[in-house]
Amino acid sequence: MKTVLVTGGAGEIGSAICQKFAQNGYDVIITYNSNAQKAEELLKKLPNGNHSIFHAPTTDAQKVAELQEFVTKKYGKIDVLVNNAGITTPVPHDNLDALTDEWIDKIMQTNFRGTFAMTRAFKDLLTKSSEETALIVNISSIAGIYGIGSNVAYCASKAAIDSMTRSLGRALAPKIRVVSVSPGFVEGEYTKNFDPVFLKNQMDNTPLQRFALGKDVANAVFSVATQLTFSTGNIITVDGGRLLK
Repeated sequence: MKTVLVTGGAGEIGSAICQKFAQNGYDVIITYNSNAQKAEELLKKLPNGNHSIFHAPTTDAQKVAELQEFVTKKYGKIDVLVNNAGITTPVPHDNLDALTDEWIDKIMQTNFRGTFAMTRAFKDLLTKSSEETALIVNISSIAGIYGIGSNVAYCASKAAIDSMTRSLGRALAPKIRVVSVSPGFVEGEYTKNFDPVFLKNQMDNTPLQRFALGKDVANAVFSVATQLTFSTGNIITVDGGRLLK
């Protein structure tokens, strides 16, 4: 049985990824930070399988170590690691004072350091994959490419993830592939946190005239795992053509 571990698995994108893999016969390990109830609800929705949930904020080294021990004992390996956990907050790019040091640190620690910490912790279990080549998918954002997103630090954190993807794609080959899946604006619960003017601007500048859904990102991640098996170090956009504008 193939196994996938999804950080931030209870959120909009994470839950769609978990469901996509479970529907295709994978055992799914869902990690969460604060969404215990949503994680429990998601677990109940997944098709039959040896699924698990685990409280493991990616910035908490002790929790990540406990997660690694749990996965080692229960599964013995993983085939796919999806680094999906991330945070942000809307701050206008020209309001430098509103982007506090605290938020800069939180965003970089979760989005970049947390992604690296999970990769470091699970590298050995990935090398035990039942696949010829295991896979790490880092959920990035086109904000890291064109510098327009919820705030300046968020854009920087996603650019850092893309750079890390390229570095690790080279460093971990040939046993482990590393790919960034880079969505545009994804519709979800947090959409209501954004200014309607910002949302309209995003929609107007998306050639396919809709926002991405969680399932669009999940389909891309699953395709990387099952179809794009000769890709590593790549940045794959799921943006409805946003970068064309």
